[in-house]
Amino acid sequence: MTDRDKITIPRLVGMKREGRKIAVLTAYSWPIARILDEAGIPVILVGDSVGMVEAGYSTTLPVTMEEMLYHTGCVVRAVKRALVVADMPFMSYQQGTAQAIGSAGRFLKEAGAEAVKLEGGKNVAHIIRALTDVGIPVMGHVGLTPQSVHSMGGYRVQGRTTEEAERIIEDALAVEEAGAFSVVLEGIPAELAREITSRLEIPTIGIGAGPHCDGQVLVVNDLLGLTEKVPGFVKKYANLRELISKAVTEYREDVEEGRFPKDEGC
Repeated sequence: MTDRDKITIPRLVGMKREGRKIAVLTAYSWPIARILDEAGIPVILVGDSVGMVEAGYSTTLPVTMEEMLYHTGCVVRAVKRALVVADMPFMSYQQGTAQAIGSAGRFLKEAGAEAVKLEGGKNVAHIIRALTDVGIPVMGHVGLTPQSVHSMGGYRVQGRTTEEAERIIEDALAVEEAGAFSVVLEGIPAELAREITSRLEIPTIGIGAGPHCDGQVLVVNDLLGLTEKVPGFVKKYANLRELISKAVTEYREDVEEGRFPKDEGC
C-alpha cells in the first residue's frame, strides 16, 4: 500500500501501531476539501465548528443536521483519498440510540461520509456501541467538548485536577471499549494526553492537548489565517485574511478608478 492509496479505518488504526503521526484538518467546502485531499491530508473532519467559523454563531450549538449534511456532501464530492468524518451536531444523538442511528445513517447514506464523530465519554458509550453494531464507524471526542460549553462554564482546559483527569481517562477508555476507531482529545494537559495515548490501542487526535497524541487536528480557517482570533495553541501557516483584504481592496479601487474592466471586453 502506497501513501497515495485510499485511507481506510483499518489503515488509520495501523498508523498508530507503526508510530506514524496523523494530520487531520476540518473542511466545509468543495474547493478547500479538494486542496486538502491533494495535499495528502489523510483525514478530513466536517466539523460542527462550521457554525462558528463560517456561519458566525458564537457556539456550535445552533448547527443543524441539514447544515451538516450539506457541508459534508460538498466535502465528499471533492475527496478521492482522505477519510471523511462528519460531526454529529448537538441534539442529533442525545435523545437515544434510535435517533443516533437515524442521524448517523443519513451522513453515510445521503452525504457519503465514511464515519461520524460525536462528543462524550461514558455517557455516550451505549450510543457508540449501537452505531458500530450496525456498521457505522465512530470517532469519539473527550475532554473539552464544545457542545457542553454551558455546563463546562466556557471553553476552559479540562483535566487539571486529579478528579477531572481520572474522569477523562475513564471516558477515553469507555469510548474505545464501545468500539470507536479513534478519539479526539481536546483542551487537556499534555501529560494527561500522553497517558491516555499510551493506554489506548486506537489513535488519539489532539487539539490543544500537546504533542504526545497520535495525531493533531486544526480548524482549517485558523490554520489559514482566516479567523481573527484563534486559540494560543494554533499555528497560523498563512494569513489569507490579509491577502484577501488586499485583493478585494485593489479590485474596488480598480473599479472606482475605471481600470477594470479593460476596453476589449470578453
